[in-house]
Amino acid sequence: MSTANLNKKTNYNVSFDEFDEIVNPPLEKVDFDHILDSIVSRRQALKVVSITGATVGLFAFMHSTPFSFNNADAKEFILDFKEVAANSLDTITVPDNFKWQTVVSWGDPLWNKGREFDHKSAGNAESQLLSFGDNNDGMFLFEHKGKMILAVNNEYANNDLLHPTNASKKPETLDDVNKNKYAHGVSIVEIENKSGKWTIVKDSIYNRRITADTNVELTGPARGSIYVRTDMDLSGTKVKGTFNNCASGKTPWGTYLTCEENFNAYFMASDANEKITPEFKRYGISIKDWGYGWGRYDDRFDISKVPNEANRHGYVVEIDPTQPNSIPKKRTALGRFKHENAEVVLTKDNRIVVYMGDDERGEFVYKFIADKKYDAKGDNSNILEDGTLYVGKFNDDGSGNWLILDEKSTGMKKAEICVHTRQAASKVNATTMDRPEWVASHPFKVELYLALTNNSNRGKSDAMPVNAANPRAENKYGQIVRWVPENNDHTSNNFKWEIFLLAGNPKVHADAYAGSKNINTNNMFNSPDGIGFDSKGALWIQTDGNYSNKGDFEGQGNNMMLYADPKSQKIKRFLVGPIGCEITGLCFSPDKKTMFVGVQHPGEDGTGSHFPGGGNTLPRSSVIAVSMKNNQAFL
Repeated sequence: MSTANLNKKTNYNVSFDEFDEIVNPPLEKVDFDHILDSIVSRRQALKVVSITGATVGLFAFMHSTPFSFNNADAKEFILDFKEVAANSLDTITVPDNFKWQTVVSWGDPLWNKGREFDHKSAGNAESQLLSFGDNNDGMFLFEHKGKMILAVNNEYANNDLLHPTNASKKPETLDDVNKNKYAHGVSIVEIENKSGKWTIVKDSIYNRRITADTNVELTGPARGSIYVRTDMDLSGTKVKGTFNNCASGKTPWGTYLTCEENFNAYFMASDANEKITPEFKRYGISIKDWGYGWGRYDDRFDISKVPNEANRHGYVVEIDPTQPNSIPKKRTALGRFKHENAEVVLTKDNRIVVYMGDDERGEFVYKFIADKKYDAKGDNSNILEDGTLYVGKFNDDGSGNWLILDEKSTGMKKAEICVHTRQAASKVNATTMDRPEWVASHPFKVELYLALTNNSNRGKSDAMPVNAANPRAENKYGQIVRWVPENNDHTSNNFKWEIFLLAGNPKVHADAYAGSKNINTNNMFNSPDGIGFDSKGALWIQTDGNYSNKGDFEGQGNNMMLYADPKSQKIKRFLVGPIGCEITGLCFSPDKKTMFVGVQHPGEDGTGSHFPGGGNTLPRSSVIAVSMKNNQAFL
């Protein structure tokens, strides 16, 4: 679809991914400085799927890499439960011996002075600022002085639900725009368990809303640089707001990392003839926003008036949830791109390493190594301010390399690398990936997992050739890749990798689109997104994909959460969400009795959900708590 066609749309009923396709279509030619001579031969050798058929090449590759699917010592599932069937119900489905409850939903007031959610109007700016934000995504639970503090991302707002009484179903007034802003950001709320039921603690000193208007500090190499200075902030050190907060991370020193993803969709140009720079094009910034209209009332979001403002977003932001008056800090050293999560690991010699994915078709996976070591008894508040950034190269023989992004390798100064990180990664010829989502680190061994959710553009051009790590053209199902660093050292520049699973549909396909051998008609799914480990070493997989239950997705039902044993590589469906939702966000109570799970955008695109209220209520993104009926620890 062309930009002209986008202009004709009255409602922006497109996903962020589709929006990027419209404003930033895929290149026909790769924009790297050079293309490997072996690209053509490699594509022919590894292309297991043209569009209609498959060869044995992929599966031969998968079984020849360092990990083996045929593990004679593999044990069965750590957690015993009867697998949940796929369905299209408008509720949460869990195994028979489990139960679930809603903890908090969009619009729930965090203070007594707030108003209960109004299902007719969805409230106004004032009520939204005092309430839990919309479209909750990544989250973590913090235990502090006997209190349980839940930090939750609020990724974006569904215009049609946030502004249900407007004819346009979009923001139309200044109050609408402010309400929209306040639905974004991060919600921090104290919760407690009373008689087996989790509830929010209203008026807790820890309750806090961080929105698109909150004061935030820029830190790291980009701080004060020419790329981030504006007439509103000549010093280039202070930013207003964080928004489109996708997944998250948690540091050993007890802070929360919230990751800015599709920031580009909030910027527009009041000048219809505004020339979009190549740097903006690479990040999908256009003369049109996603339909929020913030730039009509706030010049920060108008690139015709404040062009550098867009360079001040797209970072990992560090927040201390135990200090309600603390100022969030954007850690520019970790790079600027469409961040999914930030998986923080601590090496044996106390080095801090952060793994990150850039969620767009054909983008990259990154690693950051902090300069300063972690000190369990010292001050670690600025440990993420400086370090070295690397980007991943996944070679076709199952080996991999972390390519350093510095002045020598890119020809760019450090501040520029931290602002134009995608361009720097392209210059070193990193591997374009199928929308890198969450990265998860195994709790008991040095082993990393990466969810690659899908990529409709794979194999269509030399910019995104089919390769071993991304082995299917027009990849609609996604895969999970895992790797082990050389010498079990996270700081090593080398690693070995394999495909842990290929999602697919064996009910519809008999080729590589059926998925890997650990996928069957009982556990099949598409679009792995959120992933994370529990304390016993089990991998949990959450999906954000096609829930039509038709065609290529027949029999897969609503989005879901699955349980995977990394050793045996067996997979079982544990939970199915309501109509039109994404399952995203995962954390656990200290006593291991409760799993907190995010249910985002139920009823998306008018799919008819009324979760969690039922009846004629508006569908509301929510955090739920899942536990065993016998109240025993299961994690």
